[in-house]
Amino acid sequence: MESTKRSLDKISKSLEKSLDERESLIKNTRQIITLCSESIIDCHKNDTKSAAKKITQAKKLLEQYRKNIDKSLYKYLIPSEQEFVEASSFLALIQGKDIPSQESLKVKDESFVLGLLDCIGEMRRDVYDKIRIGKSEEAKKMFEKMDELYLMLYPFAYFDKVVKEARRKLDVDRILVEETRIAITEEIRRSDLIKKLKK
Repeated sequence: MESTKRSLDKISKSLEKSLDERESLIKNTRQIITLCSESIIDCHKNDTKSAAKKITQAKKLLEQYRKNIDKSLYKYLIPSEQEFVEASSFLALIQGKDIPSQESLKVKDESFVLGLLDCIGEMRRDVYDKIRIGKSEEAKKMFEKMDELYLMLYPFAYFDKVVKEARRKLDVDRILVEETRIAITEEIRRSDLIKKLKK
């Protein structure tokens, strides 16, 4: 039984190391998630300079962790990558640019898809913010992008077993898109009515 004990001791030490690395990774990647969340808030305040700065900081931290991480622990980096994709995509949309490619963001497939699914919620909020301050044309343009992105992501419901929570997020996004469509339609009708009354 001595050889068995030696093997188990070796495995125990290896697992202990993996556990420590996992806990350290989860703790440290919270900073990335916080930076990305703050960046999204800055975008809603139209402070794109501050938003971009925070995304750059998050990107540097992600690159640092990717270099040192054990492949078996990469799944614990997915939530921070997901948040990074969401923040980077939303900033680009606010600036009137194309959403960055997966290659340029250097994230896993799952992170890219889930981050874009989350971005739809921020796009919806931006549409409502624009309607509230009377920028109906800008709201309409953002909604068109929101609807287009949703339709591009819809087929990924099929991969729900591989991309965790894809179907649930798509169900939520479908409701958000339809609610926003109604709001945009009502705003356009209201604007048209005001224009007619002014004539």
